[in-house]
Amino acid sequence: MVQNINSRVADWIRSEIRDLSVYHVPDPAGLIKLDAMENPYHWPEAMVEEWLAVLRDVSLNRYPDPSPIGLKASLGKAMGIPIGQEVLLGNGSDELIQMIALALAQPGRVILAPEPGFVMYKMIATMTSMDYVGVPLAEDFSLDLEAMLAAIGQHQPAVVFLAYPNNPTGNLFDRTAVHAVIKASPGLVVMDEAYHAFADDSFMGELGKHNNLLVMRTVSKMGLAGLRLGLLAGPQEWLTQFDKTRLPYNINVLTQVSAEFALTHRAVLDRQTQQICADREKLMADLQMLDGITTFPSRANFILFRVPQAAAVFAALKEQGVLIKNMGAERGPLAQCLRVTVGTEEENAAFLRALAQAIK
Repeated sequence: MVQNINSRVADWIRSEIRDLSVYHVPDPAGLIKLDAMENPYHWPEAMVEEWLAVLRDVSLNRYPDPSPIGLKASLGKAMGIPIGQEVLLGNGSDELIQMIALALAQPGRVILAPEPGFVMYKMIATMTSMDYVGVPLAEDFSLDLEAMLAAIGQHQPAVVFLAYPNNPTGNLFDRTAVHAVIKASPGLVVMDEAYHAFADDSFMGELGKHNNLLVMRTVSKMGLAGLRLGLLAGPQEWLTQFDKTRLPYNINVLTQVSAEFALTHRAVLDRQTQQICADREKLMADLQMLDGITTFPSRANFILFRVPQAAAVFAALKEQGVLIKNMGAERGPLAQCLRVTVGTEEENAAFLRALAQAIK
C-alpha cells in the first residue's frame, strides 16, 4: 500500500518544525495598514523618476555583485559604522539572525533574549536546532538585569539578542544594564537596532570596544521595507565566519542599486523620519486622552497600548477599515495589548476616530 502522505511527512519532517506555525501576514487589502511598522511616506515624484532612470541601466541578465563594496561603504557612512569595523549584508535582518544561528549552532547551545521580544529569535533557534531561553522583562518592560545575569550564568548562551528599541514594547533598555549583559555574556551580544532611526540612541559607536558586540540594522523602517536589506556590523573576525553561512547572491541587483540610490537622498529619508517622530508624539498624546487606554513609552515608529477587551477592539477597528496588530495575549505582560504603527496625519486621525468608536 502506498504510504499516506501525512505519515510520510511525519516520518521525515523534524517534529519541532511540524510544531511551528507559519509566520502569518494578514491581507491588508482595502484597509488602512498600521500593523507592520512601515514608513507610510512615498518618495517625491522627481526622486522616483530619477530612480527609474537608474534602474533602466541595470543588467537583470547578470548575477548581482556577491559583496557590493560600494553599497557597504554607503551604508557604513549613513549608519555611522566606526572605521575598522566590517559590514555583512542580509536579505533583511531575519536572514542575518539565521546566519548567526547557523554558524553558532551545536547541540545544547542557547539563543537567549528578553521577552516579550522579536519572535524571529525563537523561531530561528528552533529552525537551527538551538535551544531558546526567553527571560521575562520587568513589569514596566525594562530589562530585568538580575534575571538576565542569572540566565546568562546558568545557560551560557552562544548569543544574546537585545532589540534596541525593543519590539513590540518600543522602549530602550538602560545602557548600564546592557553593558552588564555584554560583560557577563560568554558568547556574542547582538544589538538589534531595527528602529534606530527613531530612537536617537545607539550602540554602534561602541563597536570595537567589546570583542563580543555586534550591531544589526535594517533599512526597512527608513522607508525601504520592500528592498529587504539588513546589515550586521562588527569585527572582521566574527563576520568572516558568518559570511560562510550566507547563500550566494543573497542581495539582488535591484535592491543593491535602489538602496545605494536612496542613500544619496538621505535628506529625504531623514525628513520622513523626523515627521514620523513628531507624529508619534502627537499620536501618543491623543491616545492618552481616551478613557480606558494605557500607553507605553515608545522610541520606535509604533505605540503599544492596553485596552479592555483588546480582541473585540481589534475586530471593531478592522470592521471600520483600520488594521493594527493584536498581540493576542490573554495573560502575561502583553495581556490585552494592541500595537499601532505611526502613519500619516490622515491615517492616524482615521485610527483615532475608529478607536474612539470601538471603545464606546
